[in-house]
Amino acid sequence: MSLDEMRTLVARHARPDSTTALDGVLVSRIDRPGLPAPTMSGTVFAVVAQGSKRLALGDRLYTYGAGQYLVTSVDLPVTGQFTEIGPGRPALGVGLLLEPSVIAELLLRAGPGEVPRDTGAPSGIAVGDATGALLDAVVRLLRLLDEPRDRAVLAPLLKREILWRLITGEQGATVRQLGLADSGLSHVSRAVRWIREHYAEPFRVEDVARLSGLSASAFYRNFQAVTAMSPIQFQKQIRLQEARLLLATHPGDVTGVGRRVGYDSASQFSREYRRQFGEAPSRDAARLREDGGAPTAVLP
Repeated sequence: MSLDEMRTLVARHARPDSTTALDGVLVSRIDRPGLPAPTMSGTVFAVVAQGSKRLALGDRLYTYGAGQYLVTSVDLPVTGQFTEIGPGRPALGVGLLLEPSVIAELLLRAGPGEVPRDTGAPSGIAVGDATGALLDAVVRLLRLLDEPRDRAVLAPLLKREILWRLITGEQGATVRQLGLADSGLSHVSRAVRWIREHYAEPFRVEDVARLSGLSASAFYRNFQAVTAMSPIQFQKQIRLQEARLLLATHPGDVTGVGRRVGYDSASQFSREYRRQFGEAPSRDAARLREDGGAPTAVLP
């Protein structure tokens, strides 16, 4: 019954930008299957009420459908595509932005033995089957969209319940890392943030490892575990996604866009862009202009 009610609530409240009257709560309705779209994942919990989605991160592929959820603990460059969509049967999903401070608070409140101990850095993305209790908590949160008087008091409590069920669930390791100040994920997150802010600059992995607070070998091992990419591959993904956004507004300046995102060689930029997006930059830019711009993020 929880999934049926979730579908009804999502279909009723879905907006084009996925936002809702509840802070940090997103609902998504996709009526037509589209081409795989690159975006940044954000740090989010997303549960599917109807339809299915494929998400690619590096060489890893995640597929999740109705009654399953995905959690992302690092803002990663991913490519996603909704599937199992047909006439009168849109893809429907719910998302909750993950707040590290709230996760940290719940971990501090947990009694001895209530939360498993983690070792190493889990993947930055994980998929699991939603329990009945988790789905019920999500539905009760969505009901507040129709109950404005109760939102201020009940929404924070229900968000904490959802986070607690995630923390103690089968993919809890990925979520718990967000609340631990000195976890392997926190070191990788520092590096991810630095690379995103300086994506157009060349760097040495040893220097970024030092910034993250790890030895070069430990950093490389943890970075690969979390992101499914090497630091240099991660930088390339960010460069190409930024280039696509720029080309949506500057379609006639392919060479200039390539330089702005860090490519000294126009031929290398064109070659890697085609490999990533399936078309040469100029052709893809023209198509983006016809379609009204670069694809926007919905839910991971």
